[in-house]
This record gives sequence, C-alpha cells and structure tokens, in this order.
Amino acid sequence: MQLLTLLGSTGSIGTNTLDVVRRWPDRFGVYALVAGRNVELLASQIEEFEPRVAVVADERALDDLRRILRDRSIRVPELACGAQGRVAAATAPEASIVLSAIVGIEGLEATYEAVRLAKRVGLANKEVLVASGRLVIEAMRQSGAELIPVDSEHNGAHQCFRAGRRHEVAKLILTASGGPFRETPASELIRVTPGQALNHPTWRMGPRVTIDSATLMNKGFEVIEACWLFDLEPKKVEVVVHPQSKVHAMVEYADGSVIAQVSATDMRMPIQYALTYPDRAEAPVPRLDWSQSARWSFDPPDFKKFPLLKLAYEAQEAGGSATATLNAADEIAVEAFLAGRISFPAIAATVAETLDQVSRREPRSVGEVLEIDRESRQVARRVIEIRWGGKYQPETALLA
Repeated sequence: MQLLTLLGSTGSIGTNTLDVVRRWPDRFGVYALVAGRNVELLASQIEEFEPRVAVVADERALDDLRRILRDRSIRVPELACGAQGRVAAATAPEASIVLSAIVGIEGLEATYEAVRLAKRVGLANKEVLVASGRLVIEAMRQSGAELIPVDSEHNGAHQCFRAGRRHEVAKLILTASGGPFRETPASELIRVTPGQALNHPTWRMGPRVTIDSATLMNKGFEVIEACWLFDLEPKKVEVVVHPQSKVHAMVEYADGSVIAQVSATDMRMPIQYALTYPDRAEAPVPRLDWSQSARWSFDPPDFKKFPLLKLAYEAQEAGGSATATLNAADEIAVEAFLAGRISFPAIAATVAETLDQVSRREPRSVGEVLEIDRESRQVARRVIEIRWGGKYQPETALLA
C-alpha cells in the first residue's frame, strides 16, 4: 500500500483526492492530512481516514482542532501547524506520494522539499511552478522525482505526450472554457460583480481560481506551468477557447498529427491518473456517452479583452522573478476585487503596474522566492491604495 500526504485536504482537489483514495482502500492510505482553518471538515477526514499526522495553518486552528477531536471522541493523530509542519508531513519517509493542492504560495516550500527527496508529487498547485519553476525543475532533475500534473489541462497534455517522442512535438495546445464573460462585450466588464465572476459555467472551484478563470489569468498560469513541466518555449504553447471543456489538451506533432485528451469534466479523473501512473485504473466517474449528439467549438482567445493572458506570456518570456511577481500581484488584486475595492478590469491594471514597479532578478532559493512574493504583494497593495483608495466605485474604476 502507498501512503499519501495530502497538502490541502479540505479544498476541492483535496476532497476529490480523498474520494479517489476511498475507492482504492487496498492500494492507497493516508499518512498526513494538511489543511488550513477548516477544522470541522478536517476532523471528519481524520475520523474516516485515520492519518498518522494532521497539520493546520496556525496555533489557533490547532487548538480548535484539538477541541473538536476531543468533543467527538476521535482518535488524535500527531498534530502540527504552520510551514514547518507542512514540510515535515511532505518529507516524511512513510509518505511515498505527495498531492500538492494548497492554493497559493503556502504550498511551495513543502512541495519543493518533497521534490528534493525524490517523492512522486501530484501537482495541483499552479503557484509552485509559476513562482519557482526553475528551482523546482532543477530539483526534480537532480533527485529523479516524479512530477505528475493534476490540473486537467496539464494532465491531459501529459497523456498526449505519451503518444510520441519529445523532439517530434511541434506545439502544445491548452483549452480554456472562456469563463462566464466569454461573450460579454469588453465595455461591459466594468460593471461585473464578484457574484457574477464567481459563477463559472463549467467547474466548481475555490474563489481565487474561479476569478482567475474569469480573467483568463488561470490559463496564463497554465501556460507558464506547461513551459516548465514539458520544457517548452512560450511560443510553443497555444491557448484555444473550448466552452464545452471536453478536450483538455492537444499535442501537435511534426507531421501535423494532433493527439487530443478527452474525458469527463471531473477532477477525479486527473487525480486518479496522477496516483496510479503509469497504470490506468477503472474510471472513477461515468464515462462519456458517445451515442449522444454533441458539438465542440474552438476559438482563439481575445488578448485585448483578457490582457492578463498576454501578461503571463510576457512574464514567462522575461524570466527570473517576473512570474512570481505576476502571481503575487494577481492574488492581491483578486482579493481586492472580491472585497469590492476595485473593478474587474482593475485586476489586470494592478498586475501590470506591479510588474512595472518590482525589479526582476533570478531567485537562487525558495527563501528568495518568498521574499520576492512578499515584496510584490506590498507593491500591489500600494498600487491599489494609490489608484483606487477605499471602496470601489464604478465611476472611479473607469480610470482603470
């Protein structure tokens, strides 16, 4: 039996991962559950999966978890909190697989250390490679770790690359649903509310990822991640809008043949693939019904309407710390939009201005990446304060 450390157990990817583990009790077990502050759900997961270790965000969450476990008479595993606890859970010799699903930069250090120790890492955290791609990939090459992508697009690409030899690849094509504003005129985006932006037409995800999907920043992050995962230049990674979300990725080979990966829009598919690779286990969800009529469409993205996608390409081309700044500024801007402080178009404006103000350099350690992240967040907050001040008003946001 293979034991798993799950970074981000209470999030969408985490709960889906545990559903996959639930299906294969003789093949997978849980060594550690790592969560944030959702201790109610974590306690239920501890009760069912009986991990040896559980980690939460901080001491306050740890006290809350202890109280819930005591009140519900649940067996108490070894408990820890914070970055040190996350790293220890990810690097424990008992855990042969680490599923990295913590949203944001918080998952970087633990994931990086797991890669250094040659673990199999199922990567569902875009920020790991967006912020620190060079360091993580260098560590992977030195240790021989397996880095299996869990994002549906990169997971699909991973499968497509198995159809040919790497030198035969002409380009990788990533699909995007287009989000809720695919057909909304650019002039109307100024009126978009957080509630509208959180209403994704295809996927159910956390708030930040959902907003990033609406701005196409999520797809920009995926372009950066794909460049590192598959050793590609940005110009060899293309994005197409595919609202039906059935084709997750395509690889075009030198002879013009295109291999596509198609599956149900359910994250349990790529999660199970990452856990069982190179084997293919029985499908964890209903299969596609090919007896039903269906139409699939593919369109180029509108870079003017969704400028964050273009900024992502430019940041990857620039290299160094540009992509770390891109990620940090976007997270701060999304938080401000969800809080009603800036408009939807101002997210891109904030990211662009932060990139202009933060000097680019080549980080030599995860510590330096985290310092660049902190600096970039400070600059992004200052940009928001100077340009838009307090609570967002539509008439002032038009300046964005």
